[in-house]
Amino acid sequence: MTITVKDVAKKAGVATSTVSRVINDHPSISDATKKKVYKVMEEMGYVPNIAARNLGKRSSGAVGVILPPLDSRERMGNPFYLEIIESINDEARKHSMTTAIATAQSFDTLLENVQLMHRQKQVDGFILLYSDKDDPVIDYLFENQVPFSLIGQPYTNEDQVIYVDNDNQLLGKHATDYLIENGHKNILFITNTTHENVYYERYFGYQKAMMLANLTVLPSVDMEQPEDYVAFEQLLKETKATAAVVIDDIFAMRMIQLAQMYGYRVPDDFSVISFNNSIYATLVHPYLTSIDIDIAELGKMGMQKLIESLQEKEATGVRMVIPHKLIKRETVLSLNETN
Repeated sequence: MTITVKDVAKKAGVATSTVSRVINDHPSISDATKKKVYKVMEEMGYVPNIAARNLGKRSSGAVGVILPPLDSRERMGNPFYLEIIESINDEARKHSMTTAIATAQSFDTLLENVQLMHRQKQVDGFILLYSDKDDPVIDYLFENQVPFSLIGQPYTNEDQVIYVDNDNQLLGKHATDYLIENGHKNILFITNTTHENVYYERYFGYQKAMMLANLTVLPSVDMEQPEDYVAFEQLLKETKATAAVVIDDIFAMRMIQLAQMYGYRVPDDFSVISFNNSIYATLVHPYLTSIDIDIAELGKMGMQKLIESLQEKEATGVRMVIPHKLIKRETVLSLNETN
């Protein structure tokens, strides 16, 4: 038999309106009464109707998690998104909230999905898991004053957008510094995206490290077209590169395979360092040297900042920086030792 609010109220010896206020954590109800009603609810196995409760509060009790367009196999298989979604879910549960995923293969379709979720009030706010210079979604959220937090650094309105990020410029510098410390001088920066803010910041960090060490700064190696893979062998010969900073782990694995296909042994002939410290870093040998960006903390803080925004605790833009850590493994050879 279904347990109702009236049943709980009768056993607890209070009015049904009191039970409703307890469920909604109304400040007019004393802690003693709340404790008594909660105890009865637990004994009777009563589960509040979350949908009905939120309807009264004009809240959906859910947040939308927006992924970038999954327009490549690398993006679809990138463990970063699963890891950060899991972290967001964990934090959402602590606040009795659920999550809904918005994804598509193009920005146009993604925008339509987000607009639908917003207009139908399916969610109270959003968390964006990317920052892209051509993104119409963040423009829509900002212009319509929809509460959201951003994982990454925004291209515009930095003083008004709430965002959580690593210091990606420092990450790029840290990775490059590590290669330089190990005796490498001809260092490439390799990426498969040139329109996300993470690319610009990490490449700026690479440039800074190279300039401070009085080494030649090379143009970023953009691997976005099939012909780029064909030209990679010639590029290695021309630059005489002994190492590379790669935009993330999953793409680093592909670049290691490509280098090996052209006869370069990793790390003996070509060292590689990347970012995220994902599961891919230790799937096959050589284990990948990578910078851990603390994905779990990124998701947790992104969710917390959104909740603060929904509660109007954060009225203006704020930046939360998550620390990183270098994880040394097997893909960087020390030329200092070999020499």
